[in-house]
Amino acid sequence: MFGRGFKLFRLLGFEVRMDPSWFFLALLVAWTLAQGLFPVYAPGLRVSSYWLLGLAGVLGLVLSIVLHEFCHSLVARRFGMPIGGISLFMFGGVAEMTDEPPAPKVEFLMAAAGPVSSFALAGLFGGLESAGSAQGWPLWLTTLLFYLAWLNLVLAVFNLVPAYPLDGGRMLRAGLWAWRRDIHRATYIAALIGRGFGLGLIFLGVITALGGYAVSGLWWILIGMFLRFAAGTSYKQLLLRERMGGVPVRQFMSEPPVTVRPDTTLKDLVEQYVYKYHHRLYPVVVDGDSLVGCVNTKQLSGMSTEQWEKHTVSEISRVCDPENTVTADTDAAQALSLMLRTGNNRLVVTDGSHLAGVVTLKDLLRDFGNP
Repeated sequence: MFGRGFKLFRLLGFEVRMDPSWFFLALLVAWTLAQGLFPVYAPGLRVSSYWLLGLAGVLGLVLSIVLHEFCHSLVARRFGMPIGGISLFMFGGVAEMTDEPPAPKVEFLMAAAGPVSSFALAGLFGGLESAGSAQGWPLWLTTLLFYLAWLNLVLAVFNLVPAYPLDGGRMLRAGLWAWRRDIHRATYIAALIGRGFGLGLIFLGVITALGGYAVSGLWWILIGMFLRFAAGTSYKQLLLRERMGGVPVRQFMSEPPVTVRPDTTLKDLVEQYVYKYHHRLYPVVVDGDSLVGCVNTKQLSGMSTEQWEKHTVSEISRVCDPENTVTADTDAAQALSLMLRTGNNRLVVTDGSHLAGVVTLKDLLRDFGNP
């Protein structure tokens, strides 16, 4: 659903990434805390102190979301489900599943792990706030602890709403799946409720904005729009994965692909390939089909146009990696999951050390049609 973003750190094998859109959330939270919450509940501090507390609140938000998604990921790993990583974005975070859960029980336990962790954090921060207040800790510290306790409580309760793809919606899907033995019907019902809940949030946002709280109203509208989109997209992705399962990528790849040679100048790469074909990724080959690397237009950044004539593709190309490469026998459903997880809409298809072709998101969607 999202691109790769940039890596923050790795935690027990899970890569945590941040989408650029998350900075909007961070700025909004920091501003709200520095200008609203802390001046009211911890008066008398300097303006710079309030902004430092706002930053601490943002860091607490990151910790809370990462631990929430990390618990999802741990349960998924326990049942053998691959997780592509944890991504933070404007509306929170997500543990990136590369496939559907194998059974309703797995779905339920994995979904429940997130809210359980948030309730635990709410209890921890709430307990610290109570202890600190009793022992005379600084007001700014107990206020920060109160905020983190409240934040995690809201995070847990909101995620328990039975609206897909929220955790409560996934728990609902698990129950319907176990009852009806039909994941498609269960997903359809849960996604329908999710879209309805999103519409309700949009309506709430409009009412809130008309009541004079424009920022809060806009925020509810954005969350509602996102939930409606995510619910519908999740259901379509399930149908696509089911239809693509067992079909190898070789049936959909573009042949022959557009390739470049290592000795191609960067000027020719831009003028004869990028401007003509408008691709972002090109396989680099020698002797017809021997794959020696991949070159991405992003690798041209930081280099002036005057330097393009002096340098060749071999100087900036890199070894093709699992993020942009699949084999010809790879399941098309796996290729689709890789594209959605990484944001790459073109994948190089290999046959040993040779280039077999290129498959694009457009190829897959065209051949399978709309679900």
